[in-house]
Amino acid sequence: MFDVGWDEMALVAVVALIVIGPKDLPDVLRQVGRWTRKAREMAGEFQRGVDDMVRESELSDLKSQVEKATDPNALRREIEKTIDPTGDIVRSLEPPSLSLSDDVKPAEAAVSDVSAEIEPPRKPPEP
Repeated sequence: MFDVGWDEMALVAVVALIVIGPKDLPDVLRQVGRWTRKAREMAGEFQRGVDDMVRESELSDLKSQVEKATDPNALRREIEKTIDPTGDIVRSLEPPSLSLSDDVKPAEAAVSDVSAEIEPPRKPPEP
C-alpha cells in the first residue's frame, strides 16, 4: 500500500530511537501497535458492513425474482401473451353484446304494450 521497504523501516527505527530514546521506545511501540490494531479493526468492520450491504442487495434481487416466479397471475399473463399476443382469441370467446335498437322493444315493454291493448271485460248493465 505505502510501498515501504526494509531500508526505509530501518531508517524510521533509527530516527525513532534517537528522537524518543531507548527508555520510552517500548511504550511508544506498544501504543503504535494498539493504534494499528484499532485501525485494522475499523477497516474490518467497514469491510463487513460493505459486504453485508452487497449481500442484502443481492438477497432483495433474488427475493423479487422469486416473487415474480411464484405469482400465478404473472404466469397466466405470460401464457396468454405467448398463445394470444393480439387478443383475438379472447375477443372471439366473449359473449356477444346485445344492443337494442329503436325497432326492437325490450320484453318488458312488449308485455306492457300487450296488456294495454287488452281491454278489461265489461259488466252487463243491470236491469
